[in-house]
Parts: sequence; C-alpha cells; structure tokens
Amino acid sequence: MSLYLICAAIIAAAFSGMPGIFLSRFSAVPQRIAFGFMCVSALCAFTGIGLAFYQPQNASVNFPWPAIETTILSADLLSAFFLVPVFLMGFLGSFYGLGYWPQTRHPANGRKLQLFWGLLVAGMGLLVISKHAMAFLVGWEFMAISAFFLVSTEDNRSESRYAGWIYLVATHVGTLTLFALFILWKHVTGSYLFTPVAIGSMSFMVMNTFFLLALVAFGLKAGVMPFHFWLPSAHATAPTHVSAILSGVVLKMGIYGLVRWLSLFPTPPYAWGTIILVLGFVSALFGVVFAIAQHDLKRLLAYHSVENIGIIMMGLGVSMLGRSAERPELVVLGMAGCLLHVWNHSFFKSLLFFGAGAVIHSTHTRQIDRLGGLAKSMPWTAAFFLVGAVAICGLPPLNGFVSELFVYLGLFKMVMHDIGYFGAAFGVPVLAMVGALAAACFVKVYGAVFLGNHRSDLSRHGHEAKRSLLIPMSVLALICITIGIAPLLINNILSSAIAVWYPQVGFSPVAVATVAPLSMISVLAVILILGILLVAVLTRLQKRTDPKSGTWDCGYAHPVNSMQYTASSFARSIILIFRWVLCPHEHKPEVNGLFPKIARFVSHTDEIVLDRVLLPFSRMVIRWCSWFYRFQQGVIQHYIFYIVVTLFVLLCTQMPLKEMLMRWFTR
Repeated sequence: MSLYLICAAIIAAAFSGMPGIFLSRFSAVPQRIAFGFMCVSALCAFTGIGLAFYQPQNASVNFPWPAIETTILSADLLSAFFLVPVFLMGFLGSFYGLGYWPQTRHPANGRKLQLFWGLLVAGMGLLVISKHAMAFLVGWEFMAISAFFLVSTEDNRSESRYAGWIYLVATHVGTLTLFALFILWKHVTGSYLFTPVAIGSMSFMVMNTFFLLALVAFGLKAGVMPFHFWLPSAHATAPTHVSAILSGVVLKMGIYGLVRWLSLFPTPPYAWGTIILVLGFVSALFGVVFAIAQHDLKRLLAYHSVENIGIIMMGLGVSMLGRSAERPELVVLGMAGCLLHVWNHSFFKSLLFFGAGAVIHSTHTRQIDRLGGLAKSMPWTAAFFLVGAVAICGLPPLNGFVSELFVYLGLFKMVMHDIGYFGAAFGVPVLAMVGALAAACFVKVYGAVFLGNHRSDLSRHGHEAKRSLLIPMSVLALICITIGIAPLLINNILSSAIAVWYPQVGFSPVAVATVAPLSMISVLAVILILGILLVAVLTRLQKRTDPKSGTWDCGYAHPVNSMQYTASSFARSIILIFRWVLCPHEHKPEVNGLFPKIARFVSHTDEIVLDRVLLPFSRMVIRWCSWFYRFQQGVIQHYIFYIVVTLFVLLCTQMPLKEMLMRWFTR
C-alpha cells in the first residue's frame, strides 16, 4: 500500500501543472489548481512514507513489459528517507510561489514554472523508488529537463539563458556517463536491476571503473567540487523557490545515486572511502571560502551548498572506510552524519533561500552591499533567516550541529582505531575550519542585510513578506529547532534507513543512539536555550535602568551610513588569507589631493572551474578548430559532396573492397 500511495503522489505531482496549459495565463486559477495537486501529492506521499517506516516491508510494483524485468519500482526505507525532502519541498515551494511568483504578475512564464515544478518533483520521486536502470533514467531525465526549464524561467534575460545552458551541458554529461555505467553493469551482471553483487564476483579493475563512472555522474548532479561549475549561476538566476528546491533537493539526488550505487558492493576498497573523504574536504573548505568572497546573496548561498555537500561526502567517506575495515560503529556514525545532513541541509538551506527570496521580493536587489537595516521592517524574515544561519553554521541547539557531530565522532573514532589515520587527522581541523568560516560568512551576511542602517533607497523601502512566504519559512524553522533539540525523535527512522544500506556486509545493524549521545544533546540544548533566554531577560532589564547617551563618535560630528562595515570590508581579511585560491579581481580607486572625489572599490571573484578552466579551454579548442570553418560555406552542393565522400569512405572501410577488385580483374 505504501508504494501505491507514493506512485499516486508522483502522478499527482506530474499532472499538477498540466491543467494550467489550457487556462488563461492571466488568471490565478491555474496556479491554485497546481497547488491543490501538490497538496494531494504531499498527503499521499507522507501517508505512504509513514506506512513504509511503520511497516518496514519492501514493496514492489510489477510491469508486464517484455523489454525489461518485471520489478522496476520498489520502496525501501532508504528510498522513503530521501522522499521526505522531495515532497516536503515540493509542497512548501508551491505554497511559497503563490506569493513570490504569482501567475497574474508573471503571465509570460507562470504556467511554464507550474508545469515543470510538478514534473521536477515527479521525476525525483520516480528516481528514488526505481530499482531498474530504465526507470531510473526516466526519472533522471524528467528531473534534468524540468530543472533546465526552471533555471531558465526568465528566458528573456541573457543571464538566465546562460545559466540554463551551462546546467544543461553539465547534466547531460552526467546522463551520458550514466548510460556508460548502466551498459557496463548489464554486461557484467546480465541485468539492469540494482541488485547487490556477490563477494569476489568482479575484478578490482571493473569495480574501480564502476566507482569512477558513478562518481562523475552523481558528483556532477550533487555539485561536488570540482564538478560544481554549473551550480552558482543556476542557483543565482533561477526564481528563489526554484533555487531552494535545486539546492535543498535536486543536489541530494546525486547523493542518493551515489549512496544507492555504493551499497551494491559489499567489500569496497579503502581507496574509495579515501577519495570520497578527500573530495568532501575540498568541497567543504573551498565552498565556504568562495562563499565568503561573494557579493550576490543567492550566489553566496549557492557556494554554501557546495560546502554542505562536502560535509555530506565526508560522512559518506567515513562510512565507506568503516565498511572496508568492518567497523559497524564507523558505518553508522558516518552514514548517520551523511543522511541526517541530507535532511538538515534540505531544511535550513531552503529556509535561507526562502528568506533571501523575501528580501529580494521586498527590495528588488540581490546585492548584499545595497541592503542593511531590514530587521526593522522585516522582523519575521530576519528571525527565520537567523535560525537558518545558526543551523548552517553547525551551532547548537539547531539541527546542523547534530549531523556535523556525527561526522566529528566518526573522524575521531577513525583516529582511535588507526583507520585512514591521515585523512581522519586532517579532516577534524578541516571540518572545524569550515564551521568557523561559515560562522564568519553568516555574521557578514546577517549584519550587512538585516542589521545597521539602510545602505540604499532599495533597503529603505523594504517591507515584511506576505503570509504565503512566511508560513513555509516558519515550518522549516520549526523542523530545524525540533531536530536540534530532540534528535531522539528521528533515531528509529535514521537507524532503519542506515540498516538498508549494508544488509549484505555481514554484521547486524547498530542503532544510532548506541554510538552517539542523543539524549545528552537534548539536555545540553535545553540548558543552552534556557541560558540564552536568561541572558536576554537580564539584558532587557539592564537596558531599562541604564542611562542613555551617545557613543564615542571617533572625531566625526555626524556619522553617515557609508561609515558602516560593508560585506566586502568585513570579509577583506579572510579573502586576503585565501587569496592564493580566490584570485580576486580588484579595482582600487586612486585617492589624490586634499579634497578627493567620490571613489568606489570594486572586487570580483571568478568561478574556479568554469571561468578559469572550462571556458578558456573551450576558447582554445575553438581557435584550434577555426580552420574547419572554411568547409562550412552554406552552399548545398558542397554539403552533398561531403556526404558522397563520407559514404565512399564508409564503403571502403566497411566492405571488402580489395576482394571485390580482385574478383573484378580476374573475370
């Protein structure tokens, strides 16, 4: 029953935007119909997911199609775990879009957005429950094509078209890699079904080929550095609720594919876990470093997605090394950090994007240095954004702290058991540095956007968001707080999902609560919250009794808004430390004379892979191949001649021309 409900949810999501095609583009009715379908989809999905966890029996759906095996869809607890953010964000994002992107104000692209939003959710749902390569690829392509049209929603803007095409190229490279992966799988195993292989049934060369293909295909979708080059521009230019589902859910489909694929191999080599761990280090550290250097609010959040995908990969790497060393506690701690951070990042990153969308909707700008003082006019948005900022920094008492703690514990246990000692010893300070840099980045963001005084007329006219924007933010903020305070509530769910991942390894599952102090986390979280409330009350009482006076003006008779820290000036010292990798382009003003003119400091940081590697390489290839343009003159006679020459060459190479000539002359 659970799988049939999930299939019904997928069908409802897929058809959510189709009625709007036949209705007026200037009416709000199509968007409300689409939201109604998404409500039905979420209701069916969460009922099915609840039944799957309540009655953990793998269900399957059979299709009498002779071209494929009968069982192609199946719902286990790992699938159910990944379905939660898919349908939650599908519902909340659709609700958010009612106020953020109303069709009456966007008649040119409103219907397109509703149609491909539903197809995106349906494609991800189908992908997660697929146990056959064909069904998996169908869901993958629905997701990929729908995301392309959502990224380029505003296709009248060159920036959106550019981001869409970069994404399309990246996702189709991943799809072609998946074709190679599944063809090789069929050749080796004789089936397209995702069934675990027996120990010793494959050579190390074949296994390593499978691993590298899966790493490229799923790493491109997940945005693992250096495969992340499509991500910053796509997240920055798409409508904000589209950015939220791209970052919160679509990236996790790459993680799901990697987790599901690696579960098919019972004895992975140590090198696999080490490679995944190193990629996690690189993504986490450089993701947060490039985030600090950004001036665009959504682009900054996009690079933090790279950072958090790195943390997820670190947890997966710990778990893989635990499987190689046959240490159940490492498997559980690493996979608990990986899977829980999949949830947590979906929740707090979507919350942050929703908060950024409310700011953009109110001020009509994404530039951080043009904002400021919005906490006065947007108090609820500021409060919800603060919850997301604390969560993404991995600070207690919110959910990001819990999943990062699992990764910390796994790395410490690796050091204790001398498993991947160098990687583990290097990973602990890297993860600590990432947390510190993330905290510095969001101090910069929150201070520049919500605190201080207004830096421009755009922020001065800001106003609080609509209820349709605030309600999804409140739901996500509540989830972040609940998981952070009471992680025991998800102990059974998390443990059940982890148990699906390694049934063939040979050791019995271990509950998360037995290897991590979940009860102690709750106690310390409650104590911390009470301490914060006590300090806030005492500070409030002290303000009422202390006399008010002006602050020291540092010799200035009248301070102005331009004397505030900007996002650029606040992050200046950190950018200088990492100048060797950021390579910022700075345009410094020349200040001359006693009364200099108004000057402006401008800095820009290129994307490390796209701008510095891929685009220069493509330009170089174009220059090398420019000689070939002389054959493309637009004359049809020339093209016919090329076809004739090509056919003659094919005939000469494919037919026994030599034997034909010998027979001709010997007649």
